[in-house]
Amino acid sequence: MKDAQKPDHVSLNTLIMRLREGQFVIPDFQREFEWKPWDIKELMRSIFLDYYIGSLLLWKGTQENFDALSCERIYGFPQDQGNPVHIVLDGQQRLTAMYYAFLAPDVKLPNRANRALYFVHVDKFMAEEYEDAFNYDWLTRRWSKIIDNPDVQYENHIFPLAIMGAGGWDLPNWVQGYERFWQKRAQTATESGDIAAAQKAENNTDNAHLFGDHLKGITEQYQVAYIELDQDLAVDKVCDIFTQINSKGIRLDAFDLINALLKPKGLQLKHMWRAAASRLEFIETEKMNVYILQVMSILCQSYCSPKYLYFLLPGQEKPVRDPDGTRRKEVLIADVQDFETRWNGAVDALEAAIKLLQHPQEFAAISSKYLPYVSILPVFSAIQAHIRTIPASQRLDAQRKARHWYWASVFTNRYSGSVESTSARDFMDFKVWLKDDNAEPPLIIEFKTRFKNLEFRKETKRGTSVYNGLFNLLVLQGARDWMSGNVPLPDDLDDHHIVPKKWGAEHLQSKLIDTILNRTPLSAETNRYVISDKLPNEYLPDLIEKNGENAVRAILESHSISSAALAILLRDPFTPEDFEEFITERQRTFQEAIETLLVKERLDLPVQLRELDEQIEHIELDLRKVIETVLLADNQHLFPPHILQKVNERIQRAAKKNAALDGDYYDTLAGKLEFCDLRELQDAIVTKALWPQFQPRFTNKETLIAKFGQLAELRNAIRHSRTADEITRKEGEAAILWFGAILDKNTVL
Repeated sequence: MKDAQKPDHVSLNTLIMRLREGQFVIPDFQREFEWKPWDIKELMRSIFLDYYIGSLLLWKGTQENFDALSCERIYGFPQDQGNPVHIVLDGQQRLTAMYYAFLAPDVKLPNRANRALYFVHVDKFMAEEYEDAFNYDWLTRRWSKIIDNPDVQYENHIFPLAIMGAGGWDLPNWVQGYERFWQKRAQTATESGDIAAAQKAENNTDNAHLFGDHLKGITEQYQVAYIELDQDLAVDKVCDIFTQINSKGIRLDAFDLINALLKPKGLQLKHMWRAAASRLEFIETEKMNVYILQVMSILCQSYCSPKYLYFLLPGQEKPVRDPDGTRRKEVLIADVQDFETRWNGAVDALEAAIKLLQHPQEFAAISSKYLPYVSILPVFSAIQAHIRTIPASQRLDAQRKARHWYWASVFTNRYSGSVESTSARDFMDFKVWLKDDNAEPPLIIEFKTRFKNLEFRKETKRGTSVYNGLFNLLVLQGARDWMSGNVPLPDDLDDHHIVPKKWGAEHLQSKLIDTILNRTPLSAETNRYVISDKLPNEYLPDLIEKNGENAVRAILESHSISSAALAILLRDPFTPEDFEEFITERQRTFQEAIETLLVKERLDLPVQLRELDEQIEHIELDLRKVIETVLLADNQHLFPPHILQKVNERIQRAAKKNAALDGDYYDTLAGKLEFCDLRELQDAIVTKALWPQFQPRFTNKETLIAKFGQLAELRNAIRHSRTADEITRKEGEAAILWFGAILDKNTVL
């Protein structure tokens, strides 16, 4: 029989040349180029890391076949140019992605407004930060200047992938130019005596040389597999082959790959997954089997991207580079039994994490549709599993930090995009934070400032992290049902409109009626029999008449509906302007709830202690104002220098973690006082140089010091989750009353 199939390989260099010459065409029955910009980026990453990208199925064509199948050039290639040789039956998306990245045609990506440019951050690539080393950007005026100026590329370690497709001497010239650029920098720095700059430039020179070697190896040695069908095959047979491929083709994921590699070792991973699936079915996702592997990987090596999952294979050696630069290899999982143990541990971790997330008094994702992210599961499960390994005495504080990290992730949309590198970074940062309270992750600082700028009115669709996070927060607050007054059971709870949807359709032009600011957790029975399609000014008066205003007001406050918001809802007539005023007020109460419960971490406190903590905070704020008033009167030089030194150190640490910190504000006295603790405020007031200025208000120094001690003792018991005994609590409450009376005085200082 005639050989109709010819398996072969082609180097990347040769494949790029054939793409440049227009040798590949696409039959009309193929789908359009569909890949997103980030899909192209991931393919480039796979090629540079020498990963297998699948084989191509090509049909060596004739002009008759090109015409019969209405073949067109690859997307971006001029339709009237080129020298067609092969019809692409399988591999169109990959070939087109390579053409677009390496040849950089002057056309926009499908369904995009601009042309995209692909590049490698050489410094990140050489540091093995592969998740961040590959990128793309849109052709703007800034990027036009970068593309036209090699020195700017060298300076910023940007290697445009289009250089690989230019042909001729462009690639070797760029590599040589990059290395010479940093050689000159090293020489200049050495001559000027700047040893640090010279060392940095020499390291960049070495990296430039090594990167050039890598490019040479990739272009000449990276092989793409393909099967070539004979040009004499009949068209109907070729179409049948194509149909069979597409009807049976299922995209492989990391789980499928690991399953295939484990079979020769005697492990049936699919059978293990079937046994575990029912325990994790609360979460609706097709990725749960991969999540188990990711939890295993995070706990083994902190990382969980597909590249690292390969090292979970029993006996597989993983290359490791130690901090001193030495390289070695280690085996993460010794044998099949070790793999099974770790798999079972990961399943246990996910199951426990899911139960914790859905608990109405813990994280309140009462059903999977209200879970802010599915993608946060692997790292959240790994963090919880890690906490169970530390000494029992440390777990209380560890769980406090875990909650803070979780809510910060929710309200900063941290897990909305690519998550593998984020998961790894968060897990490592969290472990450091457990050991060192001063190593607070940048995410936490970002959360403390960013939540104030969130526009909750835009959250109109259930499923987003912020929408679901706010719903969870209402459940955590113990939002009571409006009809029964009870906290509804999770299976009887849903988010319902406060102002009815029907009214919104008639009076509002946008989908603003669906905003989370107009929704709240209620039972279906209350929604049906109390609210229905009635306005609040119809159903709330009836509730108030039958149950009393105080009872109704208390229930509404558990839904973050303030007294001011209630007054707005009762207006008759109720207008679109009233609706706008209502959601603005509820935006304020939501932000206040986030700050009180999550930022200031009062979520775990009993209601009475939560109120005491808030009262202490008000006293602290008033004390700052009093000190600021005194010191602004030309007395700033009298502020105790030992306190000022500690405060400046704290501000510097905070600035390193958060580049957005307002340095000008924290150079002022008001800014510095924000970084003083309660005892430091006391020391500032009673210091010998300043006490005469404060004495008219506080009268007796010894009494003031005693009240500060009582206040601080209660604050510490609350903030550090210690039991506040009756004496501590009573003395603290007395100190609150004393300070309240003193600070309410109109004494002129």
